[in-house]
Amino acid sequence: MMGGRDSGITAVAGGLARHIPVLIRPVMEFLAPRDGGVYVDSTFGAGGYSREILRAADARVIGIDRDASAIAAGRALADAAGGRLTLVEDRFSQLREVTAASGYAAVDGVVCDLGVSSMQLDEAVRGFSFRQDGPLDMRMGRGGASAADVVAAASERDLAFIIKTLGEDHHARAIARAIVAARGSAPIRTTLELAAIIERVVHSRPGAIHPATRTFQALRIFVNEELSELAAALRAAETVLKPGGRLVVVSFHSLEDRIVKSFLVERARVAASSRHLPEPARIAPTFRSLTKRPVTADYSEIAANPRARSAKLRAAERTAAPSVEARAPVSLPRLPSLAAILRGRPQ
Repeated sequence: MMGGRDSGITAVAGGLARHIPVLIRPVMEFLAPRDGGVYVDSTFGAGGYSREILRAADARVIGIDRDASAIAAGRALADAAGGRLTLVEDRFSQLREVTAASGYAAVDGVVCDLGVSSMQLDEAVRGFSFRQDGPLDMRMGRGGASAADVVAAASERDLAFIIKTLGEDHHARAIARAIVAARGSAPIRTTLELAAIIERVVHSRPGAIHPATRTFQALRIFVNEELSELAAALRAAETVLKPGGRLVVVSFHSLEDRIVKSFLVERARVAASSRHLPEPARIAPTFRSLTKRPVTADYSEIAANPRARSAKLRAAERTAAPSVEARAPVSLPRLPSLAAILRGRPQ
């Protein structure tokens, strides 16, 4: 890894220090920033990975985030970077379009840090946390349905399915039943109202996670369509990475990790274009895996940053093979339609 040019990067570190970037050392080792390279920090957040890339090499970074407040908070870092950091408010599934609009046909690396950031959890008004009272929102971007909209409109069956699938909570049916019963008396508008409903039906043991943890996680993932966003971002990264370019993904949810793993396993093998042809054409691998098993945080990092406890890192290197549509699509769990729920016609 090349020695970097701070260009004032260190000077603004205090302005974006609340969110501690997880697995930063292995992320940088796998990404391997070099002078003259172009890198996409596809989930900019508090700018932790962008800052380290800029510090490590005389490279350029495109930072993407759908959260307008994250982009606004990153302006100081962009100013200190002297033109080497471009910030774009958009979904990370759009990284191909964002990269092209920034003037680059291909890039040397893409890094993704999935899930919710510490900044978002700390702001009660965003509605991500059950530990602070705020509107039941959970939207990472400016528009779309909120968690309160879903809680108000979804059927008991759909709520249970969402909580069980995305929250992996075996109390899903009881929680959904309690939510539907409670909203019959009064709308559920705040985080603490929803948390209290869940606490009445799920009793946690000492030392266990809060009873509302998995339901809040499930609603956040569903409202922000995070799994389909991830699948689209992986496909986009495949198209924009140069041969030898690196893809590094840090996930915090088992479903996310399974999606990343299956994508990289499928893209790292030779595939047939169609099993129905007598002599199917062989499609060359588009990635070479750099992690046989996911990289996880060690004890010291978990002690310093509990968020790292569930983090898993997977990395791969782009081959010279062209990206082709004939490769298998990313497999996602079948979920109720958000649009149908909001129209009052739960599936």
